[in-house]
Amino acid sequence: MLRIATANVNGIRAAHRRGFGDWLVGRGCDVVALQEVRAQAAVLPEGAFGDFHVALETGTLPGRNGVAVLTREPPAAVRTWSGSALVGGPSAPLREVPATDHVALARGLGPFAHQGRYLEVDLADAPVTIACLYLPKGGLPAHLQRPERMREAPDGGAKYTRKMGFMAAFSRYLTRTRRAAAAQGREFLLMGDLNIAHTERDLAAWRRNQQTDGFLPEEREWLSAQLSSRTLVDVVRRLHPDTAGPYSWWSWLGQSFANDAGWRIDYHLATPRLARSAVRAEVDRDHLGVRLSDHSPVVVDYALD
Repeated sequence: MLRIATANVNGIRAAHRRGFGDWLVGRGCDVVALQEVRAQAAVLPEGAFGDFHVALETGTLPGRNGVAVLTREPPAAVRTWSGSALVGGPSAPLREVPATDHVALARGLGPFAHQGRYLEVDLADAPVTIACLYLPKGGLPAHLQRPERMREAPDGGAKYTRKMGFMAAFSRYLTRTRRAAAAQGREFLLMGDLNIAHTERDLAAWRRNQQTDGFLPEEREWLSAQLSSRTLVDVVRRLHPDTAGPYSWWSWLGQSFANDAGWRIDYHLATPRLARSAVRAEVDRDHLGVRLSDHSPVVVDYALD
């Protein structure tokens, strides 16, 4: 049995103040994928990753982005878009090392290569490649931007264009890396914050959010295009086919969390055989009554031979 989790911690230092370290110790995970670590190596809290081995891609933007994959055994291989990663272990400090394998970026990913958005590892103790992604949040296209309805100043659709460009490029990369894993006899699992609610069951107030970034038709169509019975399967939706949610993100504002008025934007997308082995999927809404982040960990048990 492999227990695998993904969690957008929205800042590893803030998450630790809320109890992330205790959750990490007590949850019994074998693999944990983290997004929005938001800390360079020098300012990570002591024991940030518990007794796990870690591969970390901080990116070069201080206080932003950052992805990591935590494993019980040192990974057999680490791949990043920048060409290097920080690796460490329970008794080994983080050190920067070249990525294990050369990664040929798909056209269009170059501008994102040093932003700390993607990390990929091959597990040493199971035939699985783990990919961790923090997809850009994006924004609205210019024709939908209404200043009176926006918290930020209109940008003419710049963030929307950036996100759509990323998705188009990442789609090409995803196909390539999934096939590379298969060629090595490995299952493939993409986890992370995709900043897209796929269907009406994936956000509570879908009717009034049909022109909101994260639930735009073109974003949802892109996610649909990544999924099929032959490529990648949405594991949580497979185990909860008729459930509203389970949601994984709630605004800090108002009563969204108390009312479970959330979005499901954190995913496990697995190759079909791995997806079929999943026996349980849960969202840890809080830890001992405290929210670790505006996101909650999504934990799946895989009964993989």
